[in-house]
Formats: sequence, structure tokens, C-alpha cells
Amino acid sequence: MRAMVLEEAGTPLVEADVEDPRPRPGEVLVRVRACGVCRTDLHIVDGELAEPKLPLILGHQIVGEVIEVGEGAGRYAGGARVGIPWLGWTCGECRYCLSGRENLCPRARFTGYDIDGGYSGLAVADERFCFPIPDGYADVQAAPLLCAGLIGYRSLRMSGDAERVGLYGFGASAHIVCQVAVHQRREVLAITRPGDVETQRFALELGASWAGDARGGSAVGEPGDGGLPTELDAAIVFAPAGELVPQALRALAPGGAVVCAGIHMSDIPSFAYRDLWRERSIRSVANLTRSDGEEFLALAPEVPVRTEVGEYGLADANRALEDLRAGRFRGAAVLRPSV
Repeated sequence: MRAMVLEEAGTPLVEADVEDPRPRPGEVLVRVRACGVCRTDLHIVDGELAEPKLPLILGHQIVGEVIEVGEGAGRYAGGARVGIPWLGWTCGECRYCLSGRENLCPRARFTGYDIDGGYSGLAVADERFCFPIPDGYADVQAAPLLCAGLIGYRSLRMSGDAERVGLYGFGASAHIVCQVAVHQRREVLAITRPGDVETQRFALELGASWAGDARGGSAVGEPGDGGLPTELDAAIVFAPAGELVPQALRALAPGGAVVCAGIHMSDIPSFAYRDLWRERSIRSVANLTRSDGEEFLALAPEVPVRTEVGEYGLADANRALEDLRAGRFRGAAVLRPSV
């Protein structure tokens, strides 16, 4: 099969013919129809997530068709449309797995990191960690739900019952979670890079009540006065920039939480204790559970979540990654191996 392969961190992916994978017991073989491009993929390519298997086929937002079933696998029949997410396997035996926290399993294996992913024509996956794709979603629109959507949803859940939610960085995850939060009758404020008027307008189109930068500059209305227009009950930081955490903390109302949604972030600068005082908190999101996936994929059609995607052929994976790095598209990037 054709695949885009990472041979060494810090180098471009290489297009190559590789041996077709075969499903082992309990696994399914999937023909990849679409695979989302995630910022985590960039962190792996850049060496910021330092222990991937190499050579590696990236990609953990996979939508495809089951074409072969391994021995003992029976959840999906041939022809079923399934999604393969980041969480690819857990031990099922540790105290985290046994307490509903399999996302923290110390032996967990991840798609597109420990297990070859979907920047390819075929992929194998443990059937227990695959999800049925909701009807009504085309393959390319469904792919971002499998990480951008799932991590965004878990992050929103960690914000509790916050009425006013600030989203720092308005990319693939934020454009999905914005729709979910508005559906839940929360007020959403979108915080973007200074001057990114196009993204700010996109956020407003999706239901945000305000969009601008952390200094208060907005795409609509009068220039800000040096801050957000209201205090936040929760802030979700999607951008991998540690300096945003103290900024978000200072924007919180008492009792509010900053939720760091990324798997990697630059170092967080020091900040005064008074910024944390009055029961404000900071917490991180690590991976996802199968329960997260089941809940979110049931909710998405009810909202309904609509993903905006830019499509790329498999051979254009490096360009897609660089476009993601530079913020050259709205929403999410998705590879289509057949293109």
C-alpha cells in the first residue's frame, strides 16, 4: 500500500510502498477513506513527543471500511464503517483501567504513535477501540470528530457547568466544541491570535458571543480596553502555548478553571499566587476514554456538529502539516488516500 512514513523526527514524511498490514486476533483491517491531520501529528514530527515507534505511519482520526476481520473479532462485519481514534489499546488490568480512567493506563498504546495510523491506504486496529460512525456524516466530515471532537468534548466536560467558556486557539477542536457548548446554552468567547479577523468571524458564525484576542481586540464592535469583555467561568486552552495559561487564569471568575487540552505545550511561565487564589484551578486533559467517544458520537448528530474541512491527497500530507502549523485553513485538515 501507499503510505506517508516518518523515518526520523524533524524530517518530512516520505511517500513509500509498504507491506499491507494483516489483522491479528481481535483486530480489524480497515480501508482508509479519510484521516484527519492533528496538531499531535506535528508534535510527533517535530520531536516534541519523543518516543514514537520509527518508522511510523502517522494519523489517528481514521474513518474507513472494514475489509477483513481477525480471529475472534466479531463486533464489526465486513463493510462496516468505523472510526479509529488516538487510544488504540489499554491493559484493562491496572487501577486506572479498573476505575474508568483507561486514558491514564501506563501501558496504553496510541494510534499513529505506537501503532501505525491512517496516513495510508490500510490500517489495522483493535476492534474494541473502534467506534461506529454516525449516519449523516461523510467520511471527511466524520474524521475530525475522532480526536478534535473527542478531546474538545472531554475538555468541555472538565469545565463542569461553566456558563461562560473561553476557547484559547480556534482550530479544529475549538470549532467543534464551540458548537457543542452553544447547544448546551453556554456562552462562548473565542480568543485567537491578534489580528486574525477571519478566524474571529468564523467563531461568530458558529455561535460565539464574542471573538477577539486576549488583549480585547475584536473583529466586531469597538476595540477592546485591554481585556476580555467579561470574566470566564472556564477557559480551555487548545493552543500549545504555555504563556496563554497565566493569561487565561487572570480572565477567570473566582472558582473558575483553566483546562489545558493539548498533549504537548510549551513551558508555562511563573505567575502570582493571587491569580490562582479564590479557588481557581488549572488542570490538563490526557487522551480520552471509550466512554468519551460513545457519548460524543451520540451527541454530535443531535447538536448537530458540522465540521469544516480542507481536503488533501495522501501525497500532500507534508503540505497539510505545514498549513496546520501556519493556520492556513479554517476548521480541520483531512487526508483522502484515494485522491
